[in-house]
Amino acid sequence: MSGQVAGKAAIVTGGASGIGEACAETLAREGAAVLVTDIDDTRVVERILRAGGKARYLHHDVRDEAGWPGVSAEAEKLFGRLDIMVANAGIGVMAPIAEMTLADWQRQQAINLDGVFLSIKHAIPAMKRAGGGSLVLMSSIAGLRGAPGLAAYSATKGGVRLLAKSVALEHAADNIRCNSVHPGIIATPIWGKIPTGAEGNRRNAPIDPRERAAQSVPLPRVGEAQDIANGVLFLCTEAANYMTGQELVIDGGMTAGGRPQPRS
Repeated sequence: MSGQVAGKAAIVTGGASGIGEACAETLAREGAAVLVTDIDDTRVVERILRAGGKARYLHHDVRDEAGWPGVSAEAEKLFGRLDIMVANAGIGVMAPIAEMTLADWQRQQAINLDGVFLSIKHAIPAMKRAGGGSLVLMSSIAGLRGAPGLAAYSATKGGVRLLAKSVALEHAADNIRCNSVHPGIIATPIWGKIPTGAEGNRRNAPIDPRERAAQSVPLPRVGEAQDIANGVLFLCTEAANYMTGQELVIDGGMTAGGRPQPRS
């Protein structure tokens, strides 16, 4: 442990698995006390505690505004302050826009965008009391460019990108930084859970992220959750103290230009 965020307190939403889980473990390993929230049970807190870190778990749906004051209050109660909010919770539904139901559209908006808005809204007062902080909003490369079959998801992630810029400008004087992170193809359990097709004719066909990466990522491997957690950690450290309103793209080169050359 090198203690890059020693003495700081963090909330990580959607921390039960994948990128959120890696973010929680990485922040704890680097000295932060971490409150992990999710709607799924998680063992990440047990692993953090076994490794000598400090963490607690709170069952919470990011769409539930009534529960949010209790989340930020719990962080302050447990750790005495709140310095970091990683707004990571999100979902995706793959369906052609002409076939997507309003319910699918609204569910993605509620979790991916409303949930991020509520994360920010209820973290800021506590961060002000702490003298500042770092808001890290999980977007996607789908928030930088279109993605067929993921129109609703792209709309939410593009919204997160611009939300980060507006919040950064609103709260710069409070020493609260806000940046968005844009992962590319990352090998996490979510690929096996993405609903595919229109509601009523839906299947859950697992997608192999390694196959997708081989077709579209210039670097010769799929991304790992730790790759994203490393970027999130950076944004929470003093090394990034002059960085706000920016996009941190971690995609193996996918958005750098054209398609990669076939691999021999």
